[in-house]
Amino acid sequence: MKRTIRTAALTVGALIATLGLPTGAAHADDAPRIDLRVLVVSDGGPSTAAIAAELTDAGTPFTEIDLTQSGRQVIDAGFLADTVDGQARAKFQAVVLPNDNPFATGSSEMAALTAYEQVYQIPQVDAYTYARPEAGLQYPVGSTGYSGSIDGTQADVTAAGTSGPFGYLDGTVPFEDNDPSVAESYAYLAPPAAGADFTPYVEATIPGTSTKGSLVGEYRHDNRRELVVTFVYNEYQEQFRLLARGIVEWMTGGVHLGASRNYFAVHVDDVFAADDRWNSELNCTPGDVDCTDSDATPDPIRMTPDDVDYAVAWEQSRNFTFDLAFNGSGSVDQREDNDGVDQLADKLVADRSDFRWINHTYTHAFLGCVQDTTVVPWTCETNADGGTQWVSESDISDEIATNRVWAETNGLPLENDELVTGEHSGMRILPQQPDDNPNLAAALTANGIDWLGSDNSRDPQQRQVGAAETVPRYPMNVFYNAGKASEEVDEYNWLYTSRAQGGSGICEDNPATTSCLSEPLDTSTGYTDQIVPLETRIDLGHVLSNDPRPHYIHQSNLAEDRIAYPVLNGVLDGYQALFADNTPVVNLRMKDIGTELERRADWQTALQAGQVTAYRIGDAVTVQAPAGLEVTATLPTGTTVAGSAFGSAYAGAVSGWTPSAGDPLSITLPATTAAAAVTADGSPAPATDPAPDTRAPAGVTDPVPVTN
Repeated sequence: MKRTIRTAALTVGALIATLGLPTGAAHADDAPRIDLRVLVVSDGGPSTAAIAAELTDAGTPFTEIDLTQSGRQVIDAGFLADTVDGQARAKFQAVVLPNDNPFATGSSEMAALTAYEQVYQIPQVDAYTYARPEAGLQYPVGSTGYSGSIDGTQADVTAAGTSGPFGYLDGTVPFEDNDPSVAESYAYLAPPAAGADFTPYVEATIPGTSTKGSLVGEYRHDNRRELVVTFVYNEYQEQFRLLARGIVEWMTGGVHLGASRNYFAVHVDDVFAADDRWNSELNCTPGDVDCTDSDATPDPIRMTPDDVDYAVAWEQSRNFTFDLAFNGSGSVDQREDNDGVDQLADKLVADRSDFRWINHTYTHAFLGCVQDTTVVPWTCETNADGGTQWVSESDISDEIATNRVWAETNGLPLENDELVTGEHSGMRILPQQPDDNPNLAAALTANGIDWLGSDNSRDPQQRQVGAAETVPRYPMNVFYNAGKASEEVDEYNWLYTSRAQGGSGICEDNPATTSCLSEPLDTSTGYTDQIVPLETRIDLGHVLSNDPRPHYIHQSNLAEDRIAYPVLNGVLDGYQALFADNTPVVNLRMKDIGTELERRADWQTALQAGQVTAYRIGDAVTVQAPAGLEVTATLPTGTTVAGSAFGSAYAGAVSGWTPSAGDPLSITLPATTAAAAVTADGSPAPATDPAPDTRAPAGVTDPVPVTN
């Protein structure tokens, strides 16, 4: 396709004069001000939406222009640049386009963007574009190219990618193939065009050949740089999650507000207590309030000292620490029933320094409304006036304080400001209890609780309860009432099959959140073959999404068949195969996760209110933010703030938080840090490009709550 925008033929001076850009920007000895904000030009497609989601999650400021909206902002020289106190200012440090040129032929907007990128050396990302010479690649035809599905392909990070923006990866980028009936990843594979200054960063073998085709690469031309991406994706897909960091680092030159890390924490609930076992004949759990058969006898599952030895050895081999949420009365009851003997408690107390500990209340009592368990499902008891009967503040305080005293007596290294209530009780739970127990907030405040665990499946947003902030926790589909793999599969079949197949029909009643199995799983192989891979993929997806929320399982899952470990190993092994040593999993305790979530919420509020501005002039970055706000950024190694090193090392950079006193915050970059520079240029990709599967990962994405 012949291009009609011939900006490369013009001199920089002519571009400045034609488009009205500030003249000071043209001189190398007069460094312009570059605002730390990204311009995202979207077309309603999933690829630009995915990049916008990445910027949002990291806390990186951006301005979005939707080309599909009437009355939208017109992109011209005045929108892109101006002067501040006589100094040339570029308002955006990078530009993201849906493809290398989404505008009509002869577009003045594309001309303005091209000139802006040339003058200020602003980089451009082509979120998803057709491979062709205008983008620095050969056409994807014949023996030197390919267009079509690349589901299941394993792409490779090139040497240039490893030494450049994708150096945090271990060398490969697998493309998902979760559903054979759905084309999940469409791509154009082609090598660089003859004579093009093009460097592939991620490439894959063209089917039927030994030739490599680019999936992500840098095209330098006309005094511009653009990152050319030739596969379509959405924000949930693993391949995008792996590459998102590198895309942002490339477009910003490694200097931007916001930060992203990969987190994984696992809470083990009900430690010292026992968990009742699922009954495959009754399809319920004797001992629980919803299992009312008079002949049902509880069959408890409880860890042994050997299970503790296994857990400690596993932690040491994985450089990982469990958080044990404990109920002290479980040990007291065990000693009362066994002549003062509790070998499990003795072992855990002896090995206490190998774990982190969380107060899970003394008896695991339900701390919300007073439950009427004579009916299924249970209801809240009411007073004579019809009002809800609530568990009292003193009863809640006793549960917290007694467990704390038990921990202190046994020498557990407890953080007294953390709490997880039994069943996350006290907080609202639908449909029976739509409001928090009003006595919970007062009890938390009285007992100095700052961080309260909540169930992410029913209460996903961090919120305040009394003096405490919640820490949403992901329930894993490793059930509390299963110690053996066969029990897990039997209950899984009950939950996730239709009534016609003998299941509960929950999946039929909730199709928006829960997928039905096409047929029941084999109880001897279903756990290893289907549940573990699916749960591993879901949990690893959380890890790759800059999401610090912890996951939780139960002590029963570390006992008997130790069914939690295949999933945990799957997550950590999968992660290790994908990332370089400079990008480890971050394993935080609950209060630190809560602090991270709280800082992020405050940061997002300030960004949305327009209270944060940041810009770069040469090697100096200036941030203006409200007093008391923690400022987050990702910067090159060697960056300093007030003479002290900024942040901590992660993924080949430094990132972290630094407090604002309300005055301009001055950040000094290492000398000669290269300025960000990327660009794009070309014509729209074919309108027939297939859209990707924009769903969240296939399968059960939010476990049916089976918690205790």
